[in-house]
Amino acid sequence: MAIKVHYEKTAKIDPLKKSTVAVVGYGSQGHAHAQNLRDSGVKVIVGNHNRTSPNAKLALKHGFDVLPIADAVKAADVVMCTVPDEFLPETYKADIAPNLKPGAMLMVAHGFNIHFKFVKPPKNVDVTMIAPKGPGHTVRSEYLKGGGVPCLVAVHQDATGKALKRALAYGNGLGGARAGIIETTFKDETETDLFGEQAVLCGGLSALIQAGFETLTKAGYPPEMAYFECLHEVKLIVDLMYEGGISYMRYSISNTAEYGDYITGPKIITKKTRASMKKILKDIQSGKFAKAFRKECGKGKPWMNKMRKSESNTPVEKVGRDLRKMMKWIQSKEIRK
Repeated sequence: MAIKVHYEKTAKIDPLKKSTVAVVGYGSQGHAHAQNLRDSGVKVIVGNHNRTSPNAKLALKHGFDVLPIADAVKAADVVMCTVPDEFLPETYKADIAPNLKPGAMLMVAHGFNIHFKFVKPPKNVDVTMIAPKGPGHTVRSEYLKGGGVPCLVAVHQDATGKALKRALAYGNGLGGARAGIIETTFKDETETDLFGEQAVLCGGLSALIQAGFETLTKAGYPPEMAYFECLHEVKLIVDLMYEGGISYMRYSISNTAEYGDYITGPKIITKKTRASMKKILKDIQSGKFAKAFRKECGKGKPWMNKMRKSESNTPVEKVGRDLRKMMKWIQSKEIRK
């Protein structure tokens, strides 16, 4: 089935012009949403737990009214939740749910909590999603350039009969309609997003890099060489894919590298690997992963914190910290401890 893509002609901002939008959370996505919407002529207020946190201070610096979340929701016709997934259920229960106006639109930038029913909205509000396919700083920078980042739009609940138009208007305000707003569902966005992160973009890639590094160093090669070949040059390949897909990457690299790609890829991604990917997807679809994540967060993330500490001190990370100091042009970023 062909996807439906909306641009400015079918995603008019008019339904949002007389509305007050409360952006709850002023972090990675929140700051971009609030500023882009305001620059598009929409009235925006920011909801935050207090006015003294770094994010709240940034919102104040950017000229926004920063209100307690409950007060922001009371004043809003549209409420966009951009707080992290693990915090939204409690924030929703305490501050958002009791203060949503009938006919308001509850929005999220990722379908996780709605799809897995950690957040259960009342029947008298629209529930929609606008998910930019890029980090907040890119959503903002592309808007300022006169462009936009493609977005996904989905409707979970249409109480007013205008949910899709209102969500598309929000996407227009972000700049998404300049690039294209793709219709999807909460289910598809959530499950594909989680799978992509786990099997390819984060979990898969991180494990592949570390395994490659360990293979070379255990065979006696210098760790610095292993770092360059297995981590540093990933950006070169990914940039080529980003610009023109896998075929363009293969066109751009050497014939030696292309030949090695064809004969070796299937040896890494075997039938067993594909079976593991199917199991990963099944755990996502069933809600098993979501429940495990919520349980871990409920304990205060002890296992995640342990993993953060151990994984930040692996040999590839230690070597990388030293090598990046030599490469001033990449603007090296290190985690503050």
